[in-house]
Amino acid sequence: MSDPVAYRFRLQDAPLGAQMLFVAFGALVLVPLLTGLDPNVALFTAGAGTLLFQLVTKGKVPVFLASSFAFIPALIYGVKTWGLPPTLCGLAASGVVYMLLAMAIKVRGPEVLERVLPAVVTGPVIMVIGLKLAPVAVNMALGKAGDGSIQLVPETPALVVSMIALATTMLVSILGRGWLKLLPILCGVATGYVAALFMGMVSFAPVEAAAWLAMPAFVAPVWSWEAVLFILPIAIAPAIEHVGDVLAIGQVANKNFVKDPGIHRTLLGDGLATTMAALLGGPPNTTYSEVSGAVALTKSFNPAVMTWAAITAITLAFVGKLGALLQTVPVPVMGGILIILFGAITVVGMNALVRAKDDLLNPRTMVIIAVILVFGLGDMGLTIGDFSLRGIGLAGVSGIVLNLILPGRHE
Repeated sequence: MSDPVAYRFRLQDAPLGAQMLFVAFGALVLVPLLTGLDPNVALFTAGAGTLLFQLVTKGKVPVFLASSFAFIPALIYGVKTWGLPPTLCGLAASGVVYMLLAMAIKVRGPEVLERVLPAVVTGPVIMVIGLKLAPVAVNMALGKAGDGSIQLVPETPALVVSMIALATTMLVSILGRGWLKLLPILCGVATGYVAALFMGMVSFAPVEAAAWLAMPAFVAPVWSWEAVLFILPIAIAPAIEHVGDVLAIGQVANKNFVKDPGIHRTLLGDGLATTMAALLGGPPNTTYSEVSGAVALTKSFNPAVMTWAAITAITLAFVGKLGALLQTVPVPVMGGILIILFGAITVVGMNALVRAKDDLLNPRTMVIIAVILVFGLGDMGLTIGDFSLRGIGLAGVSGIVLNLILPGRHE
């Protein structure tokens, strides 16, 4: 009997690959729409990143890589502070962090991650990422720009639309069955978009003006030490999540991907895909748990299905009208989705602490968590000459340093 996880590239799997992309589509394009990146570039880099990941992992792991939510605050802050090209430099460097971790795992084993980045560090950092974004979600749900500076849509109709999108996302997530349960974000966006249409919030002028076929608006990074040092610490959270995703898809496929092809290869593939995406102007890549859920539902363990998903994404990236249509999604629709999305990120961080079963009232543990939370949420800053580190970045670095130097660390 043939191995169900063996790579077999067949034309008949193309429709299934398109379905896998459909599952990831809502979350994939949400990140660029929130941060001002080109959704067509995000589609291209998701597809190209997945193919690069497959090359590094020898086509053994049935996962799809696309836009990471963990970097949203860094993107929003970076674009506002330094502009997009310098921010992309920091994102490209974050992929290098993955590569360095992959090398450490290759030399010292997977245990090195737990020693350097235990839950007492990664859990609070993930929580800060979610909580820090809460004002952005609320502002957008009320029809304002993310920073609250401009009222883009009247507040009352904006609140109606955002709550429709939020309610749909919640109901599909909780009550959905089969394929529908894997599409809460897409369903929320679609329902909110229809409501916004009826309330006159959508203009199709950009779609009419766009060409059917167009080159994605690729952007090259520009070197910036400030952006690199700000974004690097944020990379630790998705790196830890990556390990969890690989374990999860291994359970679904009944394969030990940590050993074969090895967690060092999967992390290297993720890092290379993230750096490649940033070099082209796309958001960092990460493995998508929604797609892993679709793999479990369909029992389609053949990694070549993800090759077809990647090819579909790259093809759609050159459809100019698609990108223009995505950019017509009104702010309140995205705000409604983000209320639950950013809250969910916080819960993931809380869950990491709970599963670690550490005594949170232990003085050492309490100190580390407290410093990370207050530094991150309070936007603590450190400036030495031209060097500046603040907020989430400083919180992450502080947590790592405190964990390494404070006495009583578990080995």
